[in-house]
Amino acid sequence: MDTYAAPMTDSSPGLSPGVVDLLGVLAYAELTAFLKLAEDAALLAPTLNDRAALGDVAATEYGHFRVLRDKLSSLGVDPEEAMDPFVDAIDAWHAQTRPRDWHEALVKAYVGTGIAGDFYREAARHAEEPIRRLVDDVLTDEGRSEFAVERVRAAIEADPRLSGRLALWARRMVGEALSQGQRLAAARPELAAMLVGEEGEDLAEIGRLFARLTEEHGRRMAAIGLTTSG
Repeated sequence: MDTYAAPMTDSSPGLSPGVVDLLGVLAYAELTAFLKLAEDAALLAPTLNDRAALGDVAATEYGHFRVLRDKLSSLGVDPEEAMDPFVDAIDAWHAQTRPRDWHEALVKAYVGTGIAGDFYREAARHAEEPIRRLVDDVLTDEGRSEFAVERVRAAIEADPRLSGRLALWARRMVGEALSQGQRLAAARPELAAMLVGEEGEDLAEIGRLFARLTEEHGRRMAAIGLTTSG
């Protein structure tokens, strides 16, 4: 059974409620991204060059994790305690979206990780400026887009039948991400509140949030050569 710890209270003066949760979930997301990308590089990459390229992306994710871990420590927060409430949900998402081949791994690295990053950016919009800058820096793409887009587009050009399968795969990942996000929001109300800010009770604001997420997802799908409708 999945369990969640009670919401943590930010102890540092000047921080909005939910900031420690935001940094904790993002830190664990970056740590697991590093581990999963490294695994996919080792097991699924068809060439040594591809293995090295995805390995470079994994190394970048680990660097982001270290930045977040150090930030949590500087706030007087135990990084492991900050990450722990999010382990079950993030691990479940990875278990349910394990790629079967190289192309699925690339789509996950770009589209799947991208939708998660969109949520974190939305939450950071309502945090203090230093936290917003930190989250933006950590979520900077730094080559993942170019690497994945290039290879997936080339693969679809070589075999157009891939397009439908990969589009279905991308939709499945987004659906799983939304499901896990809803679970976390229910369990971590301060983090959920950061997604919509003071306008959280306004249904129109929630609608605008999902419109922004949908728009970014559509842009990402188009960039990689896939469609949101299949």
